[in-house]
Amino acid sequence: MADSIAAGLVDENDTENEDKEREKRLFSGVKKTEKQAAASDLTETLGFYERKAQCKERKSNVSDLSLVRFISAELTRGYFLEHNEAKYTERRERVYTCLRIPKELEKLMMFGFFLCLDVFLYVFTLLPLRVLLALIRLLTLPCCGLSGSRILQPAQVCDVLKGFIMVLCYFMMHYVDYSMMYHLIRGQSVIKLYIIYNMLEVADRLFSSFGQDILDALYWTATEPKERKRAHIGVIPHFFMAVLYVFLHAILIMVQATTLNVAFNSHNKSLLTIMMSNNFVEIKGSVFKKFEKNNLFQMSNSDIKERFTNYTLLLIVCLRNMEQFSWNPDHLWVLFPDVCMVIASEIAVDVVKHAFITKFNDITADVYSEYRASLAFDLVSSRQKNAYTDYSDSVSRRMGFIPLPLALLLIRVVTSSVKIQGSLSIVCVVLFYLGMITLKVLNSIVLLGKSCMYVKEANMEEKLFQNPPSAAPSRGSSRTHRTKHTREPSGEPAEEGMSASVTTQPTQRDECPAPQIPTSESDQFLTTPDESEEKSLIQVDTELKHGAPKKDLLEIDRFTICGNRID
Repeated sequence: MADSIAAGLVDENDTENEDKEREKRLFSGVKKTEKQAAASDLTETLGFYERKAQCKERKSNVSDLSLVRFISAELTRGYFLEHNEAKYTERRERVYTCLRIPKELEKLMMFGFFLCLDVFLYVFTLLPLRVLLALIRLLTLPCCGLSGSRILQPAQVCDVLKGFIMVLCYFMMHYVDYSMMYHLIRGQSVIKLYIIYNMLEVADRLFSSFGQDILDALYWTATEPKERKRAHIGVIPHFFMAVLYVFLHAILIMVQATTLNVAFNSHNKSLLTIMMSNNFVEIKGSVFKKFEKNNLFQMSNSDIKERFTNYTLLLIVCLRNMEQFSWNPDHLWVLFPDVCMVIASEIAVDVVKHAFITKFNDITADVYSEYRASLAFDLVSSRQKNAYTDYSDSVSRRMGFIPLPLALLLIRVVTSSVKIQGSLSIVCVVLFYLGMITLKVLNSIVLLGKSCMYVKEANMEEKLFQNPPSAAPSRGSSRTHRTKHTREPSGEPAEEGMSASVTTQPTQRDECPAPQIPTSESDQFLTTPDESEEKSLIQVDTELKHGAPKKDLLEIDRFTICGNRID
């Protein structure tokens, strides 16, 4: 009985399951037919029902998307700058660096300007007195007898040579007619004068780069110990080369001053405007180049020299114009706006140029204090016992500023513009000369004090008591010594109790070392290498590019002033 009841329940469950499966099959079949009918309808009605179906599906999401909600999201959307703090901090520091550049740059420019002024005044004040003392010593030797092995000290020989060069070139400049040159240049067109002025700027840099080499060769040839083997053409040929250089460079600067004078006296001032716009072209040629600290240092020195030279040219232009108007002070106020405009454009170009160079090359504004300390080191080191050059020559090597041609032109212009007649005029000239000597002495004292302070702040005091840089191998033997990077100790070690005074006279060494010319390590690679040395040179070059330390600022001189480039 129980078995029959259980069997009946099982049969009922099976029938119920079969009914459910049959209903599912029918339901799925209806869906398929509806989809097929819809697909056929969609193809027949060109997608109208498809768009309608999509709209029906989107109606369910209308509550999630709305124009009001999008606008509110845009108005209330936020972000956090601290997620990229390093980037924004760097941008802020760049802005602060650009704001500090004018102040730091003008500090360097002001210090360098007074350095050039000190060297320039030296030619007018102390150099004639030193030449006079050397000639007195030379004339009194037959009476007093020879007190040493040398008739004149090397510094006195160099002073006498400078004096003779200035005297000879001054008499040669009398044969150059300034008025004829002025009218010849004034008759040219504006565009031609613009091209001439640009050519004169390039020529001035080339003359400055090569001129100091000629003067250094003359000084060393005249003071080289006689027991050395003769390796030069003689003192007289070097002297005439130096005279020819100073004379040609003075004429070049005179043409520059004459062109600037024509620009000042032009009626529409178009030439002056074009010449001022030429300064802004300099920004394009320098800002978008890669600069290292050493390259920027050389450019800063070149800008200091250029600014001082332009100020001197403006002084010459004012003197010539005042002479033409019989020294009428009213005409000076006519020139004053143009002079201020030229000076302002020069300062603005330098500030913009240095600001963007430091920005593009990630150079901080503190680098200008290092440059100032390096210039101060030259001044302080020239007063030491182990000084190997005069301060005026060190400034010439560092900045490319050679004072002899510019001083010669100024003397020529002043003597032709100012007529000295009567005893009162002579008294005025003597008082003016004494005033220049006073200005030179005060300027030197202030510069020396400031330089000592800058050297102390830069921790460069130890370098003052080091021996001068050793000589590089000569060109003939440079191939055998090119791969050597060690230096033999030259001279005796510095005394432990050496005084730090910067006013003592330099002492001469007992032994005469080999001719020593301060050169950089890059000079060792200027000659053509042999085949056996190419591999070693390539290896050394890669080390210099990737792992070698940067060249010291004290080793940078004016040898690369034309291109402002130091590899």
